[in-house]
Amino acid sequence: MADGLPSGLLEACIVIGASSDKLNKLSQSLSQLNGSPLPLLDPEVLQVHRPLFCLKQNVTEPAVETLSPTQQWCSPIQKNNDKPTFNTVNPKEEATENASTLKELDLAALPQLCFPGGLQVTKKQKDEQFHYLVFTDVLGNQSHGVVLQFYRATQEGKQHQNGHQTSYKPPQLYTPYAVCVISKHPYYSALKDCLSSLLRELKICQMTEMEERAKEFSAKLSVVPVPPPGQLHVMFIMQPLMIVLPSREDQHHPVVDLDLHLPFLCFKSKEVLQIIACILTEQRMVFFSSDWAKLTLIAECFMLYIWPLRWQHPLVPILSQHMLDFVMAPTAFIMGCHISHYEEVAEENDDLILINIDEGTVSCSSILDFDIPDVPYAAAQCFKSRRKGLRLHYDLNLLNQSICGDLNELRNQRRCWQQRLNKEIQNISLELLFNMFRDVSDYLNYEHRVFNTDEFLKTRDPEDQSFYKKVLETPIFHSFLKERLNRKMDMFAQLELSNLTEEQKYRNAVDSSRRPTIQEMRRSSSKNGHRSSLFNQDDKQVSPTSTPEMPLNTTAWPVKIFQLPFFPRPLNHLNILHYIEDLILKLNKAISAVSPDDSSLLARYFYLRGLINMQNSKRLDALSDFQNLYKTDIGVFPRELVKTLVHSLQKEERVQVEERCELRRLICQVKSKEKREQMECDNHVKKFQLPKAPMQLEEFVKCIQESGIVRDVATIQRLFEALNAGGQKQIVPELFRMFYKFWKETEAEAQDVLLPAEVLERLDSNECVYKLSRSVKTSYGVGKIAMTQKRIFLLTTGSPGYVDITKFRDIEEVKISAPVRILRNSSLKIKNSLRDEIFEANLKSECELWNLMVKEMWAGRMMADNNKDPQYVQQALTNVLLMDAVVGCLQTQKSVCAASKLAYHEKLRQEVPVIIPRDTAWTLKHKINPSQNMMNPQSVDVLFYSPGQLTFPDSDVDVNPKLWCGLGCGKVVVFDAASWSLKQNCIHLGDSRLNCMMGLDQDQVWIGSEDSVIYIINTRSMLCHKQLTEHRGELTDFTLEKLSPESRSSRAQVYSCSADGTVIVWDVPSLKVKRQFHLSCDRLQSIQIHNGALWCGARDCIMMLKPNGDQLWKIHLPDKMKATANFFNRVTLFPERQQIWTSFTDFAELCIWDFNDPVKPPKRLKLPNCKGVTCMIKVKKQVWIGCGGGSGLSKVVGKILVLDSESLEVEKELEAHEDSVQVLFSVEDRYVLSGSAKLEGRIAIWRVD
Repeated sequence: MADGLPSGLLEACIVIGASSDKLNKLSQSLSQLNGSPLPLLDPEVLQVHRPLFCLKQNVTEPAVETLSPTQQWCSPIQKNNDKPTFNTVNPKEEATENASTLKELDLAALPQLCFPGGLQVTKKQKDEQFHYLVFTDVLGNQSHGVVLQFYRATQEGKQHQNGHQTSYKPPQLYTPYAVCVISKHPYYSALKDCLSSLLRELKICQMTEMEERAKEFSAKLSVVPVPPPGQLHVMFIMQPLMIVLPSREDQHHPVVDLDLHLPFLCFKSKEVLQIIACILTEQRMVFFSSDWAKLTLIAECFMLYIWPLRWQHPLVPILSQHMLDFVMAPTAFIMGCHISHYEEVAEENDDLILINIDEGTVSCSSILDFDIPDVPYAAAQCFKSRRKGLRLHYDLNLLNQSICGDLNELRNQRRCWQQRLNKEIQNISLELLFNMFRDVSDYLNYEHRVFNTDEFLKTRDPEDQSFYKKVLETPIFHSFLKERLNRKMDMFAQLELSNLTEEQKYRNAVDSSRRPTIQEMRRSSSKNGHRSSLFNQDDKQVSPTSTPEMPLNTTAWPVKIFQLPFFPRPLNHLNILHYIEDLILKLNKAISAVSPDDSSLLARYFYLRGLINMQNSKRLDALSDFQNLYKTDIGVFPRELVKTLVHSLQKEERVQVEERCELRRLICQVKSKEKREQMECDNHVKKFQLPKAPMQLEEFVKCIQESGIVRDVATIQRLFEALNAGGQKQIVPELFRMFYKFWKETEAEAQDVLLPAEVLERLDSNECVYKLSRSVKTSYGVGKIAMTQKRIFLLTTGSPGYVDITKFRDIEEVKISAPVRILRNSSLKIKNSLRDEIFEANLKSECELWNLMVKEMWAGRMMADNNKDPQYVQQALTNVLLMDAVVGCLQTQKSVCAASKLAYHEKLRQEVPVIIPRDTAWTLKHKINPSQNMMNPQSVDVLFYSPGQLTFPDSDVDVNPKLWCGLGCGKVVVFDAASWSLKQNCIHLGDSRLNCMMGLDQDQVWIGSEDSVIYIINTRSMLCHKQLTEHRGELTDFTLEKLSPESRSSRAQVYSCSADGTVIVWDVPSLKVKRQFHLSCDRLQSIQIHNGALWCGARDCIMMLKPNGDQLWKIHLPDKMKATANFFNRVTLFPERQQIWTSFTDFAELCIWDFNDPVKPPKRLKLPNCKGVTCMIKVKKQVWIGCGGGSGLSKVVGKILVLDSESLEVEKELEAHEDSVQVLFSVEDRYVLSGSAKLEGRIAIWRVD
């Protein structure tokens, strides 16, 4: 279900059959037929019943409108952006007021689709039959139909001929009728059950009563709401059946209400894979069967198999005999015909894929050989292996079970079995797609929305190339790429994240060079030289354990079923009103019975009640229910539906909205997001293309980033200078093409490097060989010099072996010796600090380049060790690879000189002495870069550490501690604090600065933003599933108050404050506002709780308050600070010393106040080598102060002063960052984390004494 569509199950109920005039004519002509077959009659629309959500009409009016066959039928709601021709109605009608735009629907073809084989009157009673329809409009919006065909005896009567009564008595005839139920939602099984219930009544009612029965049936379905995504299903009674509407699994997934194993009963695995391949390559496909019902259901199963990829072309599963010309369409399509038309369709059309469901075959209509594309081999083998484990026959499941006598209990058992099987099949099909496209994201540039098609294809196996070449050109794959670039968190994306190893996460974050690691080489060598594939292969066998485990997890989350009230009789308008009141009352009881901890279920009830209120024209109540989704589960918030609802508000309702601040805020958010989406309408995907015109610096930066070579802007700027050896200040296309070609050839060569097993054993698993020289003569023998990110070593020739040259951290000196007259070549000399002998290599023309590269890696290693930051090595390695490419493409005498412009770390080593103060070197433990996946460094504005867990009931929960980093662009990145590897890249929380974080138990992280919203992150899903929007100003701080000393956070309350002086107290389980108050101050920026009192810090004062907001006392800003335009910026409490420590924005001084006598003048403490305090925290008996400073040759701008709280002496002066220290955070009093502003944008981890 798409947002903005009708909330009810029914879109229309249409009765189709032969007109009475035609039946009379047929009856009169029976005597003339003389035993010949009865002629086919033309079916016509007899009745159209559609829901009217009009609840302000007269109570005597019906709840379902019945139109005559000549009237135009209209669907109740259409998206605002739809632009077909509209059939307008009276603007005063409530249907228009209810955010409904009536869309014209042509019913001319419907009779033929309901009787695709023709309407045949028979002389014998026939059994009823069902089949299914799919309707698609020009915008791709789909409706779904279920058709019941049944037979009724014609009414007997006296026959007349020429006005006279005859004695001839005609035989009994049986006339077929069809009831077609159309819905926006593919509830095939549920709607079939509904029609089965209706059939009981149609069989026993009189002909004159049939219209009333159909009308009442339509009225019932019109008030059935469709469940929201998630764990809540809806059940209703249509005697004698209990009918369940299953919900979608999540917001992005379609409804699954059919038997997904049907294709497995009709086709073997080979044919199933062929059909999937034909769909993905967008062939012209026609399904055939003798059973009309199979056509739609089988086609719909395949549509679900390829999810999240979506078919973009015509889908017409059923063609009547008058529609066969449709298969001559030149575009891709999926259509269905009766098996009797197989030969006709095959003979008259070329290049059609013919799929015979009855025989389970797939063929082509072309006279010439046409190769049906094959699914990639490894993925296909895994799929076949998984399919063998499916238990497809329900009867086998009943062999060891007792038989239940209750019909609905039997149906429930069958439904539960089918849902489990459906889940298994969905997981297997998702795994198939994942194994085909699992590394697509490696070739995407998210900033510029570029997919590097050529490079992706180069990495495919040769036998799979033809499949991928066809798929990559299709709109279906293009749409899939759009969703990846939009970072859509669907099941494919979740599977992709869950299958990343720590090594892959690290390499994705820091290394874009695509070199195989030593571990990957070991795997490759263990497979007898065969290239590593997705799975462990042994000839043609695939081990299931080598494939991802997550897709096969069929454990279903607990499902709650909400039963609707019994339908009243008769279903007139007054009873409908009572029914809706009963339904809302039942929802109210369900909401009150749900535990506040079960916010997910609560959100579904709010969603459901919002839909009912919307139907009932209670728009403000509906908006209020949807507003509650922000606090319970924003993942199911129906944005388009709410947008439609907002636009439908009447004038008096808008006045009421202005009086309700929460609704006013909701409408503002909806409108601002709509405006932002209009501004950000660029949703295209580009293929990477080499430039065709000279590029200036800005264009060059963009092109390099699109190519995936380098992200960092500063590095690309240095590359631009290196390639601009002639000083033209532009890069011509031919030069870029040569550079790009050399880079990619070097990457490809690295993939083919095969090291002997004895060499692999000497190297670390995560090392990669980045550079390999020609065979040269060295002081250690003849061989090739190899460079990894850690060392250089010699691969000896003859008997291949390993000779260690040096690790980069052990280098003492690197130089080029003067050429000897006889050799006329310089040689490279490397002195290892751990050895006496000097390594010397006669590298000939490569000597200067190797000298440059080794020095850059040496400098990067030194900087990494001194700063405890491994990123320096990775940056140096990137520079080395770029140097190699520059020299390779320039091929001039000055190429090495040009490449030297990329030796950034070596230049720093020579210009700035690497002098790390002793205290800094000892205290600094590690540095990490949270902006490593971004084009530019970002300011680290807020940090939070969540401890790990030794035990947890759920095995799928990550028990490692985590470091949460809020960046200046409204993004959050999460590190695994055990390995400092990037765990979650970029959780987007708007575009504003993030100011504060707080954790609640192990389940939630609260984040306060400059945009006045509190974002709540679910630590399991790593998604923002709730938002609190009651604040009107910038969020600045949180504090947690446990209501009992040993209580969990679920029995606690949170205080949040905003810059405008508002303090809100939240009940944690329900997220309801317990109370709020306003403080009169200049920018409220901190809040703490101690001994039941609140301590609030503002720019102009510090206040001690009672929990209700009453002021106990107040400290004003000292006059001296007022005179110099300084303000309080940090407040730290020392309860054990009865002290309050305060700092100031641009003043190197602290004030220490007395708890018990705040009027008493404070102690003043001057801070040495400090230009102003930026942050301050208490750690044990120390105070850590972040400030600006730096002197001499040091590039350090951000300092950390460590003060003893008793002696007030500076114990340490730490040179922390190259930009100001933005934030400090204490980790269990064992470590302190510091984050810097955007010039550096790094996080440092410090030891605490």
